[in-house]
Amino acid sequence: MTQTMTQQPPQAGESLINRKTITPEGAYAVSPEKVAMISADEYAQRRQRLIDQLPQGSVAIMPGAEIRYRNNDADYAFRQNSDFYYLTGFAEEDAWLVLTPGHKEGDSHLFSLPKDRAQEVWTGFRIGQEAAQNDYGMSAAYTLDQLDTKLPELLDGAQHLFYPMQGDDALSRRINDWCQQLRQKARAVKVAPEQQHNLLPLIHEMRLIKSEAELNIMRAAAEISAATHSKAMQVCTPGMMEYQLEAEYLYHFMRAGSRAPAYNTIVGGGANACILHYVENSQPLNDGDLVLVDADCELQHYAADITRTFPVSGKFSPEQSALYQVVLEAQYAAIDQVQVGLDCHAPHRAALNVLCQGLLDLGLLTGTLDDVIESESYRRFFMHGTSHWLGIDVHDAGRYKIDGQSRPLQAGMVLTVEPGLYVAHDDETVDAHWRGIGIRIEDNVIVTESGPEVMTSGVPKNIAEIEALMAGQGVALTA
Repeated sequence: MTQTMTQQPPQAGESLINRKTITPEGAYAVSPEKVAMISADEYAQRRQRLIDQLPQGSVAIMPGAEIRYRNNDADYAFRQNSDFYYLTGFAEEDAWLVLTPGHKEGDSHLFSLPKDRAQEVWTGFRIGQEAAQNDYGMSAAYTLDQLDTKLPELLDGAQHLFYPMQGDDALSRRINDWCQQLRQKARAVKVAPEQQHNLLPLIHEMRLIKSEAELNIMRAAAEISAATHSKAMQVCTPGMMEYQLEAEYLYHFMRAGSRAPAYNTIVGGGANACILHYVENSQPLNDGDLVLVDADCELQHYAADITRTFPVSGKFSPEQSALYQVVLEAQYAAIDQVQVGLDCHAPHRAALNVLCQGLLDLGLLTGTLDDVIESESYRRFFMHGTSHWLGIDVHDAGRYKIDGQSRPLQAGMVLTVEPGLYVAHDDETVDAHWRGIGIRIEDNVIVTESGPEVMTSGVPKNIAEIEALMAGQGVALTA
């Protein structure tokens, strides 16, 4: 089924982006201020859901991210810790959240940088304690320099202490110092928590099921990213450098309302497409080669994750077409398995069957389908999984197995579907015309009660659509 796509104003209740529109001029259909932000009430509800899971007599500590320096006096662009942001929506550096269920001073305490007009001249506006408490729904807000004196007070009498246990020795030492202060005051009837627990598994399970507000932001990020991939296909030409094509993505992300990419952009021309995490992007794009682009924007801390592979010259060769069609059919089969109640590895198994049969049909593998899968001889050409969770992190939080079993898919989960085939340039076991071809096709899919919702359908992925778009023709996208 196809639809002819035209630019239409959004109707009430519809997305603010027309994700099915592909035109050479391509109006930018989203303004960042028009994408609804997650409300302070929702962040408060998340904190309450976390509190409800804690045993009686608990305190939970969640630090935010710190500034990291790239070189002398020049820092990396700041991004808040994903778990901290999920609970607070607070995007300022050097902040701490402390949850104290049942405490006389309330259950949510935020420590952050103080208002400082002299410092703000250099580094920008600070939220401050009054706005932190009033606008972010906190019971109390303190300046960061109060952390070492206030934390022991909030810990006093707690039996259980939850905090992120992820190999951060500095955090563990600091928490143990606060507990030791209380132990040293035992004669003054101060009590330190004796049981310590990892906070992250509780938060990560919460993050796995997205709210409607989260999904709307993710749809917007996906639509921006899809439109950008379409624009990049239209400007790609032989002789262009990989980093020049990367620049097109960064430009359109920002112009469309995203401040940053969701991860380091992959632009791999020719054999570079066979390097899964190739980010040098330093080589020319050659006539006759494919280029694999794994690039997406981040919007309000939520990621999209699309990969498309297309011919630099605008036309697939017979060998490229043959391998590409196998990957595309594998992706269709995998998306069909994104169903409530099926397990989260069902898409991978479906994709693997199609890929292996395709490799057998093309003569790149020999034997039977069962033999190829059992022996894993396919791993020369397909060496990664088909899906991962998607959300605030591009490889989002949440377990894939429960009690050793692949977990069932639930409505509100979001995952990628990204099969691929990669024939190394120096693989002498296959005919030369296959070598150096790398293909991956990736879309973002919401699990819904009515079946998979492909958020990234606004960018072409079948051969005819890609070639027509690159030739400057109008495109009717396959639904």
